[in-house]
Order: sequence, then structure tokens, then C-alpha cells
Amino acid sequence: MTLTTPQFATPQSAVPTTALPALVARHAELTPDGLAVVDGDTTLTYRRLLQAGHALAAHLRAHEVARGDRVALLTARSSRTVVAQLGLWLAGAVCVPLDPAQPRPRTEAMIADAEVTLTVGDAKLLDAATLPGPVLALPEEPLTSGQPLDESDPDSPAFIMFTSGSTGRPKGVLVPHRAIAELVTAPDYVTLTGRDRVLFHSPMTFDASTFEVWGALANGAAVVVCTEQRPSLEDLARHVERHGVTVAFFTTALFHQLAARRSRVFAQLRSVVVGGEAMAAAQAREVLTAFPWLELVNGYGPTETTTFATAHRVTEQDCEGPIPIGRPISGATVHVLDADGHPVADGDRGELWIGGSRLAHGYTGLPALTAERFVEHPSAGLRLYRTGDIVSLRPDGILQFHGRNDDQVKVRGFRIEPAEVEHTLREQPDVADAAVTVDGAGTLEASLVAFVVAAPGPVPHGAALRERLTAVLPAHLVPDTVTVLERLPLTPAGKVDRRALSGRVPSARAHAAEGRPAHGPTGRMTPLEQAVAEVWSQSLGVEVTCAEDEFLLLGGHSLLALAVTDDLREELGVELSLAEFFAAPTVAAQAALVERALLAAHADLHPETPEHSDVH
Repeated sequence: MTLTTPQFATPQSAVPTTALPALVARHAELTPDGLAVVDGDTTLTYRRLLQAGHALAAHLRAHEVARGDRVALLTARSSRTVVAQLGLWLAGAVCVPLDPAQPRPRTEAMIADAEVTLTVGDAKLLDAATLPGPVLALPEEPLTSGQPLDESDPDSPAFIMFTSGSTGRPKGVLVPHRAIAELVTAPDYVTLTGRDRVLFHSPMTFDASTFEVWGALANGAAVVVCTEQRPSLEDLARHVERHGVTVAFFTTALFHQLAARRSRVFAQLRSVVVGGEAMAAAQAREVLTAFPWLELVNGYGPTETTTFATAHRVTEQDCEGPIPIGRPISGATVHVLDADGHPVADGDRGELWIGGSRLAHGYTGLPALTAERFVEHPSAGLRLYRTGDIVSLRPDGILQFHGRNDDQVKVRGFRIEPAEVEHTLREQPDVADAAVTVDGAGTLEASLVAFVVAAPGPVPHGAALRERLTAVLPAHLVPDTVTVLERLPLTPAGKVDRRALSGRVPSARAHAAEGRPAHGPTGRMTPLEQAVAEVWSQSLGVEVTCAEDEFLLLGGHSLLALAVTDDLREELGVELSLAEFFAAPTVAAQAALVERALLAAHADLHPETPEHSDVH
């Protein structure tokens, strides 16, 4: 079975093959004073954005950046991020986004694997990171002068985006300009016009950011930069309201959190694109019922197929069963094939292979893996990418998603190769073997869990192993719990029995709560500590009974922290940023933080001079 007709897409001939800077140049000519970027109180028009891009390109050339160079970009999310990407491309370079929150060993591996020749970015971040190789601090303010320069090429890579790798190292995907341009130019899978404002809140290393930034700029809309680097649910809602955002992308996990709370963020938005995991029908129904005007789009696609390959506009009728992933969008073809690479009958399940003009070039420095995953299919006569996803075609021509044919998983919107986490665990001197799986896959409570077998000698503590992983893995790859077993269960074929491991997850959660200090009458929690503990318990799914309990060691993570900060705001009336939340890791520390916030918020109730006083 092969599908080539897009569900909503503009005909392919209507989307010219172009590099991304040309899209900005077109709108700088058509609407030079149109709003292009909003970053707090800072704004850039299309004319100003293009000028700043040309000036930065000339500046980069003066620092010996040549066409084809791979340049890493390390910035906090800001208008400078947008200008830097544009300037790099106008200079003919390839952008390799880096995440400031990522552990240094992983960043260094990405720089090495991408063969980066220069790292540019914010001066403070560069100083703190002390990365290998040459570095160049970006100007604090956009440059204003420089000869116009455009060395970009539609067929050259715009980005090298890194994803989790089964070998223990991330793998860099070479995504060309033309593929992104085709994805974002006049899209019919979502309504996007020159009057829209699109929220930019994803990490720059996440491929959804290409839609957030370049979906806006390709269509004459404005990019609204979320100035909070780790926004809470309330931060997102306030930002959307303040700047009149009309279009947003949310990972599936974040969408589920917002939907469960019927967040007022949806009241302002007209279009929401969701992607990363299977969308829950219950949450989709909640949102469509409460906000019936909303255009809700379920997007699907690996990084190798340039962000989205298929899309489906979700209706209330869709919520009666599993939400489909739709039909191919502009430039994509989809093929449902059996294990031998032959088409399956309509309605039967098969592996999804994706072709078309928006495929990535492959993996940087990994020719064997590129040849394995990007296949010249003999029957179809096309270059196709093997997704590893199992799908079927409904009678109405819509694709349904049914899971994976390998161990790759999605947790909180991130694509994870368990083998990468297992490899890192096995490198620990006190670990002999390891297995990683997902508890509650496809649910709001989905979590990454690890099981290890101890090497001869002292038995490691799961919490200590988890803490070690935070120094070498990004947060989304760190398991929520690590449990030590005598041996890993095996199937009759001698492979790790992941189904048997899933039955041990409840004990893993209990294990995470072990080792708390005993608390008798002198260790009882204060009323405020008890209130914080109750909020934690609701989100963590375990009873929190000790003031010294730590959020992360009980299985907490950034997405659950969003829910907890929102609950603390609603139930206790305090506003905590995620940075403040993680700086106070225990119940006691967070209760003290809440107390200070409450005192500060109500300081006006205790003036220095009493209200009823004889002083005049």
C-alpha cells in the first residue's frame, strides 16, 4: 500500500525549491515593516531581521566561516537565536544547535561527531561551557551594517539535529534547506497566515522548533519567543495572552497536561499542532469540547523526515477511538510494507516507510547506518526511510498508528533508544548489565525505568546510579527510577524479557521511596510541609510522608514539575518558576520556598505603621 496524495497539502509544484533565507527575503520585500520576531519588549521587522542576518553573515565571513562549515550554536532561546540561524545560513554554514542545559560530555560528543569547526553563541554560555575548539561570541545587539551576502543552497544541510542513538552516542541527522522550506511554506495541514503569531518555546535542539520559527517566517507571520527558558504552564498561558499568540506546537505529553487542566492557553489560540507520541482521545475530547473553535492537528514524523510526514485534523468523532496520524503532507509519500518489503493489503498492519522530497540526507559520519535506514527500495524505485513504526490504512485512507517493531520508545515527546541509556549504565564500574523500558507507555504517567545487575563488589544504590547519569545524559534520557536486580529476566530466545520487567515496575517505585530517614514526633511535617507533600503525592503517584523526600528521587521529572507548580499556584496561591522548584529539591526546602513566597505576596498586609494609629 502506498499513499502519495496529501490530506491537506499544497500541490508540490506550488512550493518552490529554495533555501530558508530566501523565504525571509521574500517577506522583507513584500512587507518590510511587518513584524517578524517578538522577544519580550524587543521586536524585529522583516527588513530589520534580514539586515541583521546579512550583517552577521559578513561578520562570520570575516572570522573565516566558509561555505559548508559546520558551526555549532549555543544560545538561550531569544531573538538572537533566530538572527544567528539566518546569519549562519547566509554565510553558507550548517547550523548545529546545542542545548545549554545538556551535560558537557554529550555536547562534546555532538561537536566531534558533527565535525564542528566553530561554536558561536552567547558570551556567558560559551565562557561557562569551555567547549573544545574555536568559539566566537555573538554581538550583544544585532549588527546593522554589512554587505548583503547569501551563500545558502537549497540542497545543502540547514541543520544537523541529534537524536538518541542505539550505539550509546547520539546520531546527527542532516536536514536540508529545501525539506524545511517545503514543510513550512503555505502549509495546508494547519492554518498559518501573515496575520498569525507563532509561539517559539521548544528547545532549539528539538526539531519542532523548525516549525515554530520557520513556519512563521516562511508565511509572513511573527515568531513570539517565550522568554522563560523553562516555562511553567502558567508562564505559557500568560505569554500567549500577552503577545496574542494564535498558533502553537505542543509535545503530546505537554498537551495532555494542559488538556487535563483545561488550560486557558487554548482560549487564546486558534491552531494547535501536537506531536511526539500517540495522542490520548480523552484529552483531545476535553479540549475540543471546551474550545470548539480550536483547530487541533495531530502531527507525526521522525526527524529523518523533517519534523512532520503526516498530519490529521482531529474532530470529536476521532475521539471515539485511537487518534489517527492522518495522511502524508506536502512532499511526503508513505508506504505500508511487510517484513520482506512488499505492500500489505489495506487494513493490515505493516511497517511505515516514508519517501518523498523532504527526507534528510542521512546521518553525519555514519554511512552504514544511513544505508540501513535510508533504503533504495527496488520495487518502489524510490529512496525510502524505514521508520520502524507499525501502522495500518483505514478504509477512508487514514493511517492508524500501532506501535514499534523495535525497542525505540517515546517518553514525554522525546525519542529514546533504550540501548543508549543501557550502554551508559553498563559503563558504570559497579554495573554488570542493564535494561531500560517504559512504564505506562502512551499515558500521562509514562516514565523511563531502568534495571541493573550489580558487578562483583559493593551493590550500588539505584538513586546514586541515577544521579551519576545526570552528569552524562540529557534530562530526558535519565531514567525516573533505577532498580538493582539479581539477574535480568530472559525470553526462551535468550533476549531480555521486557514484558517480565514491566511487572517489576511497582516494586521499582517503592524502591525509589526507600531509605527515607525515620521521623517520629520530633520529625513530623509542619502543616505547610504536609500541604506540599500532598501536592507532590497527587502527581507522583506515591505517598510522600517525609520532609526530606526528594522530588527527583521519587520519580519526578520536568513534566511532572509543571503539574506540581501549577497545583501549588492553584491550591496554595504561590508562583514558583521551574528554576526555583528544582533549586528546592526536598519537601522541606520547597515548603520554606512557599512560605517566603507567601510572605512576600502578602507583605502589604503588614505595613510599618499600623492602620489604626494616632500618628499623623
